[in-house]
Amino acid sequence: MSEEIDLNQSFKAYDVRGVVGESINAEAVEAIGAAFVDVLSLAGKDVLVGGDMRPTSTTFAQAFARGATYRGANVVMLGLISTDELYFASGKHNAAGVVFTASHNPAQYNGIKMSKAGARPVSSDTGLFDIRDLAQQYLDEGLPVSGDGEQGRISERDVLADYAAYLRELVDLSTIRPLKLVVDAGNGMGGLTTPAVLGDTVLPGLPLDIVPLYFELDGTFPNHPANPLEPENLKDLQAAVLAHGADLGLAFDGDADRCFVIDERGLPLSPSAITALVAVREIARVQAEGEEHPVIIHNLITSKAVPEFVEKSGGVAVMTRVGHSFIKAEMAAQGAVFGGEHSAHYYFRDFYNADTGILAAMHVLAALGGQDLPLSELGREFEPYVATGEINSEVEDKAGAVARVVEHFAGQPVDVTTLDGTTFTAKDGSWWINLRPSNTEPFLRFNGEGATAQIIEPIRDTVLAIVREAHITN
Repeated sequence: MSEEIDLNQSFKAYDVRGVVGESINAEAVEAIGAAFVDVLSLAGKDVLVGGDMRPTSTTFAQAFARGATYRGANVVMLGLISTDELYFASGKHNAAGVVFTASHNPAQYNGIKMSKAGARPVSSDTGLFDIRDLAQQYLDEGLPVSGDGEQGRISERDVLADYAAYLRELVDLSTIRPLKLVVDAGNGMGGLTTPAVLGDTVLPGLPLDIVPLYFELDGTFPNHPANPLEPENLKDLQAAVLAHGADLGLAFDGDADRCFVIDERGLPLSPSAITALVAVREIARVQAEGEEHPVIIHNLITSKAVPEFVEKSGGVAVMTRVGHSFIKAEMAAQGAVFGGEHSAHYYFRDFYNADTGILAAMHVLAALGGQDLPLSELGREFEPYVATGEINSEVEDKAGAVARVVEHFAGQPVDVTTLDGTTFTAKDGSWWINLRPSNTEPFLRFNGEGATAQIIEPIRDTVLAIVREAHITN
């Protein structure tokens, strides 16, 4: 029943995500479609609508289209798409749009990522909560009579071929040395986009021998969760890279906007290392075109190696808070050429300031295939420090847990800042840690980095013990 859906439960800081039937359903989505059009003044304009392979995505896309056309927008149905396909279509066609996905969340979830025309983000700062509030009103009171306005039309468009061709224009892989790669799509949208972009299903083949893992589109995720940030979900890929003697492995999340990279030894390259590698390449490219001091965006949880490599290459590093809408806004404000996050979101000015995992992967393939070193050696220089990775703690009183850690470091040679969560940095620069409440899940997230494992590991264990109020042992 509509009165049981409280949209406050599913609207997060920069997207919509909820449990199907509990905090999001087709009736709510129809109201959201109407509110999306009204809040963003889209009557008479095109609105792009697509979805991932989750069981409810098609139903939700149709419901959204009903609400949007009722309020006068012309809906262009894109069918099965990855999130970065939406951003490409929104940028290329200068139209607002949505994709139905819950990214890496389990199968019982679905949600919406929204974009204004030109792939500009819709976040809590740029209308997302206004859409929520109006949609809740429509859900509770019914959609208003359209008045004199005409209802919009529905049409269809397939953007996969254009998306693949555009990515190949940005990174030319036609002349690299032959590479074997294993790709784990996790039954997500990477199973559709990888063959189109890197294979030969849409465009001529490249010098790439692709070993597919879990390319079947299945929103119930029968093999493993489509969340490569969790080490457990990389095990099949790591084993396959070794079994096939591959040069590297790629793992995509459910909506295929994030990509993780495994080297030939089966070991992951950190997203910070990928950020640094791509940043150096993009700085060199635009400097050759006459751009003297290109700006690179990184969030505060990426390795401090990222700004070091950026500055050494002649770029300008700008730090921002975590979250795709915040990064995209900063990309636009700064005219940045590239941006990266610790969570393997990678943003490109040439991709409408939006994030695309496969384009970052193409940079890695170009760098690897343009020389003879294995990826482990090529990537080593970009990982000079030891990172803890992201560690989640489910704690009831997040603020209290952070306060205990602040108290622990009081009087020690440690700087404390609060740009996004709380960051503790040793005054001698030998380590830093960050504690940040998740915007989408009930966790307090820990990230840290040190000059050596001997420095950062005891700090990690102590802080996690304080956060969890329990002794942590390795």
